Amino acid sequence: MSSVMPGRFTAQIEGSFVVFLIGMRVNRLLAFSKWLPTAQAMGPMLSELYRHPEKGFLGGETFLYWRGIVLLQYWRSFDHLEQFARNPSDPHLAAWKRFNQTIGADGTVGIWHETYRIDTGNHECVYSNMPVFGLAKATSHVPAVGRRETARRRLGGENEPAVPSP
Repeated sequence: MSSVMPGRFTAQIEGSFVVFLIGMRVNRLLAFSKWLPTAQAMGPMLSELYRHPEKGFLGGETFLYWRGIVLLQYWRSFDHLEQFARNPSDPHLAAWKRFNQTIGADGTVGIWHETYRIDTGNHECVYSNMPVFGLAKATSHVPAVGRRETARRRLGGENEPAVPSP
């Protein structure tokens, strides 16, 4: 388990980036032969991405919820994400084809994704008494002090903290 980092921290990243959410929902719990291979397909993709940072994957987090799983991912650019998704030598395209052939529109398993392009300076985050997490884990984990102390300051504005920082 990751160590808790006492205090307030934020993420530091230069330039724009992409937040990509991808998930799977089990619609028919007893259809193991359909949803289990779909769930297992993400492991080889993540292994490939962590082995090859030049593909533009910065990092991510995995969350389980009733009937499904969500991966929160950070990418250097949409072009990197799209290249990985469409490249025949990367594991995603084969998994995508397999899903369409074996499940298609039969309703047993749902998949979804959302993509957000974040322009330079248009993000903010804070982590208080947390292990290194999220965007800070994928990029740089830095103290949330001075210009990084409040949400408005992290977004480039000016204000005073509403509550004194510990």
